[in-house]
Amino acid sequence: MDNPVSEYKKIPYYRPTGKELEIFDKVWQNRLPLLLKGPTGSGKSRFVEHISSIKNIRMITVSCHEETSATDLIGRFIIKGAETVWIDGPLTEAVKTGAILYLDEVAEARPDVIVAIHSLTDHRRQLYIDKLGVTLQAHQDFLLVASFNPGYQRGFKELKPSTRQRFVAISFGYPDPKVEAEILCNETGIHIDIAQKLVNIGNKIRNLKELGLTETASTRLLIDAAKLIVSDLPKRLSVRHAVVEPLTDDPDIAQALSDTCDLLI
Repeated sequence: MDNPVSEYKKIPYYRPTGKELEIFDKVWQNRLPLLLKGPTGSGKSRFVEHISSIKNIRMITVSCHEETSATDLIGRFIIKGAETVWIDGPLTEAVKTGAILYLDEVAEARPDVIVAIHSLTDHRRQLYIDKLGVTLQAHQDFLLVASFNPGYQRGFKELKPSTRQRFVAISFGYPDPKVEAEILCNETGIHIDIAQKLVNIGNKIRNLKELGLTETASTRLLIDAAKLIVSDLPKRLSVRHAVVEPLTDDPDIAQALSDTCDLLI
């Protein structure tokens, strides 16, 4: 199984919405594990990309899912020619080289992943590799960052309290309307008047609790809509396909959302 790993090189735009940058400075100073909590598309991943860039520390991202195991993170033996060789996983690589390891949606991973990182989340900062019979001391620049959605979506897994207490935690929400419009403008170059209308659409959908949407209109979806509009796709069509369609497969709900959005754009 291939490791679902990606690395970010480009310095991204990030608009702080609270004291998260100041908190991270102290987290980094003390090399404390960090947990980011918040709904999909609220800026958690972008925040990690940003701090990785400003600290000039390599970032390795693992997108966790229900099949992600400790072996995927730590490493495995593979057959290469006539030999059996060990291949480091992303966690081992980050521990050895001093990188930020970002476990996106960590609660979705298998339980053995949480067990594997336990000794990296306390004073020991060690990784035990059972298959090699060795214990690695983390590089001084290694930092563990994880994210998850704490009850924002039905059916999403939760982290155990004992696991959460191993991290310093920062909660993310959707930005205030003025800030969210600013983000859309900076990300896409869209005119502020249209950005504000998109933000109004986002907030309207977020308040439509009666529709029972599993997800809601994230800042990420609004950015996608803005990009389509800037590319000269009609505004209503952009909103339909960048915001409404990703949120539901129910044709009646999609039509109701589209009708609502059409009144606001």
